[in-house]
Amino acid sequence: MTLLKNEVKIYIVQALASYDTPQQVADAVYEEYGIEIDRSQVQQYDPTKVAGKTLGKKHSDLFYETRKKFLNELANIPISHKVFRLRSLQRMHDFHMSRKNYIAAQSVLEQAAKEVGQLYTNKIQHGGDKDNPMLAFFQQISGNSIPVVYDVSNIVDD
Repeated sequence: MTLLKNEVKIYIVQALASYDTPQQVADAVYEEYGIEIDRSQVQQYDPTKVAGKTLGKKHSDLFYETRKKFLNELANIPISHKVFRLRSLQRMHDFHMSRKNYIAAQSVLEQAAKEVGQLYTNKIQHGGDKDNPMLAFFQQISGNSIPVVYDVSNIVDD
């Protein structure tokens, strides 16, 4: 087991608090400091693991403080916000439409519809059409001209 300077220990604690895996941290320590350590030694600096239960108070406090900051920083990452993602998709759609690349534009529209409709969540929305974000999105991009068929029997010949 390699004896580590306090600077390296702090680096390891902060990386683990930021949800880096022990292997990622070991690789980063080698790249940053030229010190080769294995994953089991890295795990000793994670107070949430069995190997790290004996971690000193100073490093344990640093771990939890860094973890808290890391989780709060999510709000500062633009792509984590739906508005930012939709604005980026809008720019992509405009770009593809200006180049008459309708297939790519359609793909961007599909992605935007998924984003607005929260396709990748397990939320179930109850309510009428006025509460449907996907319908509102399609109405916005089509100028309220979405045809709606209420009774298919009027259309189909028997």
